[in-house]
Order: sequence, then structure tokens, then C-alpha cells
Amino acid sequence: MLQGLTDFLNLTGFAGITWQMSVMWAVVVVLLYLAIVKGFEPLLLVPIAFGALVANLPTRGVITSEMLPNGVYQTSTFKVEGEVLHHPGTEATQPGQPERIAVKVDRIEGGLYDFIGQGVKLELFPPIIFLGVGALTDFGPLIAAPRTFLLGAAAQLGLFVTFFGALLMGFTSKEAASIGIIGGADGPTSIFVCNKLAPHLLGAVAVAAYSYMSLVPLIQPPIMRLLTSIEERKIRMNSLRKVSRLEKLIFAVVVMVVCILIVPDAAALIAMLMLGNFLRECGVVERLLKTAQNEIINILTIFLGTSVGLTMSGQSFLAWGTIKIIILGVVAFGFSTAAGVLFAKLMNKLSPKNPINPLIGSAGVSAVPMAARVSHLEGQRADPSNYLLMHAMGPNVAGVIGTAVAAGYFISTLK
Repeated sequence: MLQGLTDFLNLTGFAGITWQMSVMWAVVVVLLYLAIVKGFEPLLLVPIAFGALVANLPTRGVITSEMLPNGVYQTSTFKVEGEVLHHPGTEATQPGQPERIAVKVDRIEGGLYDFIGQGVKLELFPPIIFLGVGALTDFGPLIAAPRTFLLGAAAQLGLFVTFFGALLMGFTSKEAASIGIIGGADGPTSIFVCNKLAPHLLGAVAVAAYSYMSLVPLIQPPIMRLLTSIEERKIRMNSLRKVSRLEKLIFAVVVMVVCILIVPDAAALIAMLMLGNFLRECGVVERLLKTAQNEIINILTIFLGTSVGLTMSGQSFLAWGTIKIIILGVVAFGFSTAAGVLFAKLMNKLSPKNPINPLIGSAGVSAVPMAARVSHLEGQRADPSNYLLMHAMGPNVAGVIGTAVAAGYFISTLK
């Protein structure tokens, strides 16, 4: 009887439960609490948390993982079985042409997210997400106040500080760049860079980047309050001028051309971002615009969020290497936030007649529009009649562009 019960349990998933899974269940509860009860970016946290829950259940047919020689677990792998019809070197090929291997595919093995996850590994999801971001974002505040470009640039300091910090902790230059880019609070860009430079860290970097994007309302306010006085938080900024449609269209094209000429490796991100914005501003492709703003970005948010969550298996997430990346990620994010605020204060010293509320400097990270919304809410805590949202959107948009350019720089110099 006892043996029969044991045999039955071995057939179920109960036999596969580990202590790491139990710990991760508690992490999932915290993430869902923050998303549902506290309202911290539920569109990101709910799919991530649900994916993390699935990753920490003894599933079959969902996702495959394997341990690499360096001890890091790789997810979203599948196996192709077939017959090699031609070996290189057995037949002459044309001069200058690579030899080819022909394979007859009999079977492809893998779970559901082994295939969906290829959208991350093949670098499809991040640029397409940028298409939706561009379609949803108004670049007008940045065009109306070009000086906020400097705030977006200043907020990239966290990327480079963390890059050197990671080098000192023993990471390679490619790994350090992949970790540093977390400071931009831009999940798609972090995935894009990591996939090119350090794919074995993809799970940890993606989890850190998306978690900090979601937790912007929790992480940024203490730093903003620490670095500003109540009088600075009450500063009212001059109203922004109205930006014409033609200016916005020219801006999208010119910025795309200039950025791609400077950092060609950022072309996929920048081009899709500006394409989305051009669809928004041209006014003649309403159907395409609505698709980019709704169906495309919503579907990819579900797939990308759950794909990221499925990398959070206990055996990999609770490893020391992953924990170091999580710690470095929050350091990067903190430095980026502080750099934006402090640079805004410096600009006020240099130009006291047209002051900037330093709170909008924190929006220089590229978490759109979460960071801008946090700047606005912090301003209203000091002065309920002060409206900073549109002012904060300037550095916020600049941060998106700046992080993409920094990503292209890392890729071009380190790949």
C-alpha cells in the first residue's frame, strides 16, 4: 500500500517540489501584492509574477532548461532531430561561398515557451516593443524644451558607474556592460544588449531590469527626497510651447538618422521607436497606429513578461551570481536617478532665471511613462497645484533615446 502511494506521488508533480521553489512562491506573492494591491505597474508585474510561479512548479511541456558549463541555467531551449544530408567538404562549392549543411528535420522537441522565448533570444521582442513605445509617446515636451535632453544624458551615468563596478567585482567587460544597462530602467534594451554580449546572463539581467522598471514608484522617491529640499520640489516651471506636427515628424526622422549614423548597432531599437512615433504624428495611418498602440504591444507584453518570469526558477534565481546582478542593478538604477536630479540642480545654478524643478531629472531614466509620473506625484506632494507631468516627459523621452544610444555604444565596442 505504502509503495503504491509512493509510486503514485512519483508520477505527480509533488515529488519535484524543492525548497527553492517554496522560497520563490513567497517572492511571487510579494510581486503580485505590489502589482494588484499597491498598483505598481501591474501590466509588467502580473505577467512576470505569473511566469515566475509557473517556473517554480514541476511542469511538463512549458519550458526546458539546461545547465551550461559555467553553472548558469539557460532556459527556452529546444531540440531539433533529423538527418544530415551533406557534410561540408564532400562536394565542391563556389569560390568565396560558405559550405552548407542540409538537414532533414524529423522532429522538433520543446515546450510552449521554448518556442515563444525565441522572440527574446532572436531579438524580435525588444525592437517591436519599441515600436509600441514610440506609438504611445508624445515627443512634444522634449522638442519644446531641448535642454531636457541633457537630463536624459546625465541619467546614463548610472550605466557607466555600474559598468566599472561590475568589472571590479570580477565580471568580464561584456558581462559588466549587460549589467550596467539595467540602470536605464529599460527592459527591452537590457535584453537586447545582454543577448548580444552575455547571453548566459539573460535571465538574471531581464528579471532585474523589468523588476526595477516596475518598482520605479518604490525605488526613486526616497532618492529624490534625499537630494532635494522642499523649496526645490515646489519650483514651478514655465509652460511649454505648442509643438507643430511638422516639427514632430522632422524630429523623428532626424533623430533616427543621426543616432544610427553615430551608433549603427542601436539601429533596430532607434528605427522602430521612431517608426512608431512617426505613425503617431503623421495622422494618416490610424489603423496602423492603433495596432501598434494596442494589439502589438499588449500581446508582446504578455509574452515578454511571462518569458522573463519563467527565467526565475529557484535554482537559478537564488544563485549568488544572480543575486550579485540584482544588487548591481539597483545600484545602477539609483545612480541614474541621482545623476538626473543633481544635474538638474546644476543647471539651475548655471541658469537661475529659468529654473528646472530637480524632480524631473529623475525621469531621465527610460521607464516611460512611469518615471515621469513619479516625478509629477512627488511634485504634487510638495505642492498639490504643481503639474510636472509634461515637463518630466521631456527627460523621460530623452532617456529612452540615451539608453538606446548607450546600448549601441556598448555593443559596437565590446562585441
